[in-house]
Amino acid sequence: MALQPAALAEADATAESSGGPNHLWLRLLRSPLTLSGLVIVLIFVVLAVIAPWVSPYDPSAVSDSTLVGPSASHWLGTTQNGQDILSQMLYGARASMFVGIGAAVLTTLLSVLVGVTAGYIGGIGDELLSLLANVFLVLPSLPLTIILAAYLPHSGSLGIILVITVTGWAWGARVLRAQTLSLRKRDFVEAARATGERTWRIILKDILPNQVAVIAASFLGTVTGAILTQASLAFLGLADVTQWSWGTILYWAQTGSALLTGAWWWFVPAGLAIAVLGTALSLVNFGIDEFINPRLRQAGIGTKKAQRGQVSAKRVRRVKRRGPAVRRPAAAPFTQDSTDVVLDVRNLRVEYVGEGGRTPAVSDVSFTLRRGEVLGIAGESGSGKSTLAYAITRLHKPPAEISQGEIHYTKPDGSTVDVLAMDDTELREFRWEELSIVFQSAMHALNPVLRIGAQIEDVIVAHRPGMNAPERAARVIELLGIVGIPADRANSYPHELSGGMRQRAMIAVGLALDPEIIVMDEPTTALDVVIQRQIIEKIMELKDRLGFSVVFITHDLSLLIELSDTIAVMYGGKVVEMAAADDFYRRPQHPYSRGLLASFPTLGGPKRELTGIAGSPPDLRRLPSGCAFRPRCPHAFDACAAQVPQLYRIGAPGGGSSLAACLLHTDASPDQAADPAADPASDPKTDTAAAAGAGDPHSETTPNELATGETR
Repeated sequence: MALQPAALAEADATAESSGGPNHLWLRLLRSPLTLSGLVIVLIFVVLAVIAPWVSPYDPSAVSDSTLVGPSASHWLGTTQNGQDILSQMLYGARASMFVGIGAAVLTTLLSVLVGVTAGYIGGIGDELLSLLANVFLVLPSLPLTIILAAYLPHSGSLGIILVITVTGWAWGARVLRAQTLSLRKRDFVEAARATGERTWRIILKDILPNQVAVIAASFLGTVTGAILTQASLAFLGLADVTQWSWGTILYWAQTGSALLTGAWWWFVPAGLAIAVLGTALSLVNFGIDEFINPRLRQAGIGTKKAQRGQVSAKRVRRVKRRGPAVRRPAAAPFTQDSTDVVLDVRNLRVEYVGEGGRTPAVSDVSFTLRRGEVLGIAGESGSGKSTLAYAITRLHKPPAEISQGEIHYTKPDGSTVDVLAMDDTELREFRWEELSIVFQSAMHALNPVLRIGAQIEDVIVAHRPGMNAPERAARVIELLGIVGIPADRANSYPHELSGGMRQRAMIAVGLALDPEIIVMDEPTTALDVVIQRQIIEKIMELKDRLGFSVVFITHDLSLLIELSDTIAVMYGGKVVEMAAADDFYRRPQHPYSRGLLASFPTLGGPKRELTGIAGSPPDLRRLPSGCAFRPRCPHAFDACAAQVPQLYRIGAPGGGSSLAACLLHTDASPDQAADPAADPASDPKTDTAAAAGAGDPHSETTPNELATGETR
């Protein structure tokens, strides 16, 4: 698609109004405590670097001025050998800071490597790495540190760094593993996998940015802990006491009985330096989360930014008037007579494999999705809707396993591909190019530490590496305009958007590469009815304009009836009814469907009591014999306990037909999509005879009345 100059200009204007990353540092520096901590740490670092040039004396040089208090010639006094304590402090800062920062870098890198890897890859790798971390966690760190340091008395600072790294990495790795285990199940990570992002890119762009606060806190804490450990080892004489550090100064002060002789200037400066540096690092740590977490940042930095945003907004409005947005020609409207199948699912079976056996979450599900059609899938929680969505997109992960079935996708040129036979490379090209998914709960599906525009752009980067930055920015602005989000919102974080706007942003992510199919897994969850109406109207508008097909999954039948062309109802992992939306609403054929419809109030007509459905959905590990809905069905009879009903095709009075998996319809013809031979007990003649001779004496609705949608 050619990018218009107006879109490029609008992208530039939007980028200008973002304020830039420099304002994040300004936000960090606005905290007095954090600023104080940064200044103190910076002073220590600078003094450590320039110590050889600013030190007034050689720290080891002796003189006749022994145990002299602070004076003009010796600002911090001297030792019993006449050595200048200020020079020792400056040189000691080099060793102490080197040990602290060096140990923190190595410890943090090892913790991140082990913790994130173990948490993300899972399986046997997670078990082995977790076992290694647990071994080091149960070992007493202080005795282990002392023992290792005793064997490395002349290794200097490098030896101390290695000792601290070996004894200190496990705790951080444990914390990061727990955080990664939580993040890897978040929808925005699933979305990144679905868009074809490489594993290393997901870790770098989605996992690690959400753990920066934890990593930074661990790093700063390790710096403080390493300095204290080094000082403790030196004070005990377990380090090289000929190398000057703050701990070495304390060691010689203790050896020279400074406390007993009243030479407070010998030990106070070193102890005070350690305490002040630790306090400064703690102050910096307090401001880290506020700096990193977008939720804690104040909106706007000052008046100048607001004025610049107003100017940029005016520029954006001027750009919008320069030319119309790029729009595709309207697609032909979908009709029930359409035969242009874009997705064909046959006898799909998805099982969860565990120690207790195999649990079928989706059993023998078959349907066709036609080009431009909205297929709605309804059912209670646990009926298999989301599992079906993940199977279609091949996003299911162990212990989920597709054990049976076929999924065929028909390209616009008429060629057909087998989705289940695709390897990782083919799947990466298929997802988001041909089929995308909009996850439920947009607040969790969007990465909280990335701006909306950046998350949309990630999809483009993964699949359109040839696009340059201005073209990608223009495409982001175009997509936001398509879903009705102002261009300047590209620089907003998810928490800065309303629920409806976040959901529209997720739809923009799904539309980024113009897919043929969009799977929407409960996209209106937790939204109020007004916002639901806006989302549904936007979906319908986009479908009619862009011509894609939709698999729409929801609990809300009233919403589904209004939106969908065809509705499939799932129960116990199976499709129990499939019909055109109007036929489903006016003539539901399955008792479960009638119960679902009876659970919603009507806005017009006579008042009626909401009956709902008694009981609870079945446990998929222990499905009842025969019909899974039998224990809750008010029309069950003896045959329902012995036979698993197949889908029967039922003709509608005004034309068309519905499919229902109920023995009340055994006088209808079995659907060709089902395999009658798969269940020997499902003989239509036998079923018809059983249905004719059996009934529910407690029900006021006869089988024939239920089949025709009439009641007494």
